[in-house]
Amino acid sequence: MPDAKRIDGKALAAEMSETIASETRELLEQHGIKPGLAVVIVGEDPASQVYVRNKKRRAESCGFNSVQHSLPADVDQDSLLALIDELNSNEDIHGILVQLPLPSHLDEKTITQSIDPSKDVDGFHYVNVGKLSTGDTDDAFIPCTPAGCMLMIRRELGDDLSGLSAVIIGRSNIVGKPMAALLLAANATVTVTHSRTKNLAAVVREADIVVAAVGRPEMVGGDWIKPGAVVIDVGINRVERVVDGEEKSVLVGDVNYAEASEKALAITPVPGGVGPMTIIMLMHNTLRSARAGLAD
Repeated sequence: MPDAKRIDGKALAAEMSETIASETRELLEQHGIKPGLAVVIVGEDPASQVYVRNKKRRAESCGFNSVQHSLPADVDQDSLLALIDELNSNEDIHGILVQLPLPSHLDEKTITQSIDPSKDVDGFHYVNVGKLSTGDTDDAFIPCTPAGCMLMIRRELGDDLSGLSAVIIGRSNIVGKPMAALLLAANATVTVTHSRTKNLAAVVREADIVVAAVGRPEMVGGDWIKPGAVVIDVGINRVERVVDGEEKSVLVGDVNYAEASEKALAITPVPGGVGPMTIIMLMHNTLRSARAGLAD
């Protein structure tokens, strides 16, 4: 079969950004509400700094009020909780995001669970997790990466995935488990695999939909992919490669893109696939939160 269709997350995110910006203008003009997104970052982790910059840039391009709180790496937990409490009470802030990972002296679970569920635009609070797992998603926030992945899958295969098998590689709370819930809700038959799964390649080979979120560079080779499968590569791994005779640091996914492209129907690239969708779904959730107040 010919090479797979490249699922362009960057183009899809740009398209969604225009829609969100237009709806944001309407919300401000008709109701005087401007979506407010507060991002809290602790320390100087370079990758986190890049993510936060990208989120801020996208929020501003959508017309949001983007607020950043940068805290020192040695901030104590009580101070961080006090800031979150303040943001929970701030009517101009509709979404609160604490950039992960946090320094080891801070309790990640306590921090994420302190965010008001109605402002938890990352979808990590147990209230939102519970609603997703039971299929009650009308007023729940869905974690941004799985939500973006699901949107791309629906674009390729439609809203009803009945009769299709999906294999998720990775069982994290951020991607693997919520991804399984979304695929189940769309009637796919779902298998969640992980480091303890036996004959992993054989399991993946049966899948019509593959979501790779394991954090191992190019672990999934072309011989793992069923002909005609849709492949969503969540992995972002930095590796050293020789490019034009020079050793350079490049980004690759969990899937060997060149090999998998020879088998798949459609596949996301790294970079330019899932990453931009994660950020735009954060904006989507923030706009939803700002609108939610209209129903009160």
